[in-house]
Amino acid sequence: MRAVLDYCTGGTQRQAPAGTLILTEGGASGHLYVLMEGKLEVIKGGTVVATITDPGAVFGEMSVLLQQPHTATVRASVDSVIYEFDDAASFLIQKPEVALLLARLLAQRLNVANTYLADLKRQYAGQGNHLAMVGDVLQSMINLPPQEVSPGSDRQSDPRM
Repeated sequence: MRAVLDYCTGGTQRQAPAGTLILTEGGASGHLYVLMEGKLEVIKGGTVVATITDPGAVFGEMSVLLQQPHTATVRASVDSVIYEFDDAASFLIQKPEVALLLARLLAQRLNVANTYLADLKRQYAGQGNHLAMVGDVLQSMINLPPQEVSPGSDRQSDPRM
């Protein structure tokens, strides 16, 4: 995603000292962020689920594209520099090249998730226990209308599944 760095104009470069919360799970900002330097933690339900270290990495995109609250918290784990676009939707309309880069990134993530889930489905098919439901759960997720997709967690399940 280093190519995104070429489009970091029209926004604001910010310093994010270690410990700074950049976005908060459940909050809504409409902002899109790009890591310039440093290291960030992605926290979901109180658990660190990923780290972001690559300059040009984009975050906040799911909230912007889905027009929903942030799905995770992002915190600077070391002193970091980020670039922030306040009106991310307008930025993406004005810069379709960046929208295409994001689409490719999201397609890559989806491909990895689909590959992993297909492997799970193969492993647990015919087990005769709750793990055999993986295929049914995947099928029901695929058939949900896009505006109604609401991912759950082991603390709060989606009642449609």
